[in-house]
Amino acid sequence: MSTGMYQSPMEVAVYQLHNFSISFFSSLLGGDVVSVKLDNSASGASVVAIDNKIEQAMDLVKNHLMYAVREEVEVLKEQIKELLEKNSQLERENSLLKTLASPEQLEKFQSRLPTEVLCPEEQSPGAPAPAQDAGGSAV
Repeated sequence: MSTGMYQSPMEVAVYQLHNFSISFFSSLLGGDVVSVKLDNSASGASVVAIDNKIEQAMDLVKNHLMYAVREEVEVLKEQIKELLEKNSQLERENSLLKTLASPEQLEKFQSRLPTEVLCPEEQSPGAPAPAQDAGGSAV
């Protein structure tokens, strides 16, 4: 890279940063490297060129982040779907086990559980409720 045509170290740094940003984000997004020439004909034009480059870099960052967020949302949706299916299966198994268990077995199991799990409504209003799954209990 020839830096002789730039008037200040700042212009050289902006040019280098721009080339790095465009190359880096273009490669992440799978696009071709965009080449934009720095206009040094006048200081006003140089400022406009720098502003344009900053805007282009910001657009690339925004596009990359939006793409990454969309991918993450899809992964999380799939995980939620799998967890809902597993929860449903466990609720069916729980219901079946309750049906098959004798009253003595149920009583013995419930006697082992802490009273907060069996009667959460009897807690004082200031006390936090125990963490429970929305899908039901393990009994």
